[in-house]
Amino acid sequence: MTNNSDQNAQQDPQAAQYSGGQEQPFMTHLLELRDRLLRIVIVVFVIFLGLFSFANDIYQFLAEPLINQLPEGQQMIATGVVSPFLTPFKLALVTSVFIAIPVILYHAWSFIAPGLYKHEKRLAFPLLFSSIVLFYVGMAFAYFLVFPVVFGFMAATTPEGVTHAPDIATYLDFSLKLFFAFGVAFEVPIATILLILAGVTTPENLAQKRPYIIVGAFVLGMLLTPPDIVSQVMLAFPMWLLFEAGLVFSRVIKRRVKEAKEEMTEEEMDDEFEKAIAEEEALNKED
Repeated sequence: MTNNSDQNAQQDPQAAQYSGGQEQPFMTHLLELRDRLLRIVIVVFVIFLGLFSFANDIYQFLAEPLINQLPEGQQMIATGVVSPFLTPFKLALVTSVFIAIPVILYHAWSFIAPGLYKHEKRLAFPLLFSSIVLFYVGMAFAYFLVFPVVFGFMAATTPEGVTHAPDIATYLDFSLKLFFAFGVAFEVPIATILLILAGVTTPENLAQKRPYIIVGAFVLGMLLTPPDIVSQVMLAFPMWLLFEAGLVFSRVIKRRVKEAKEEMTEEEMDDEFEKAIAEEEALNKED
């Protein structure tokens, strides 16, 4: 353990500084987490500085699906005193976070990757990349397909004699809620695969519970979307299809994991075993 500690100190001078020459994994991880969070904040701030001058244009793009459904000559309104400034400001900040999601997930991956085994790393990175893509696809699905249908439905059901003039701050909150709901909903295949790989359930068990999962998708659609049947169905139906896709991919991945474990060389198995022993010794030392 002494040789490992000296080697870690040489590789990570910052950890050695705080450990006083002795290995302290918790402090090292805490410092690394702080540094990565700081880098994420800096990236988000830099992106925000670049977007701030275009905040009004970004809001105009966001509001286009609603404006296209308003009666001719009708516009949105701002009921708050500072809403014309704060609403685009808030949108630019949230957009900065959305754009920085790959960076955020990259640092999350870099933080947890050293603690993963080789076969886990081979699966974790593709799943991480897929989760990023699916989140953006969910947001695009909401903007290009759901928004026009929902706002067209709202405009068609407006009572006669009522002026439909949405507030810009209320519309922003509504849009962000839908973006988040569809972004998370499109992660269903990843969640399904992770549950199966973790041994919590099996593809066969999930397939047997399909009727309950479909009902659950509609309940989640009701809870995560505004109180209209259109957006509820447009969220629940893709969730069901994505669940089916998750079952298909989970069977394929599970089969490949089994084949990869069978093909592991004796040297790789020894490395995995030594890593598990080292982790156990580190935990015992902390205790």
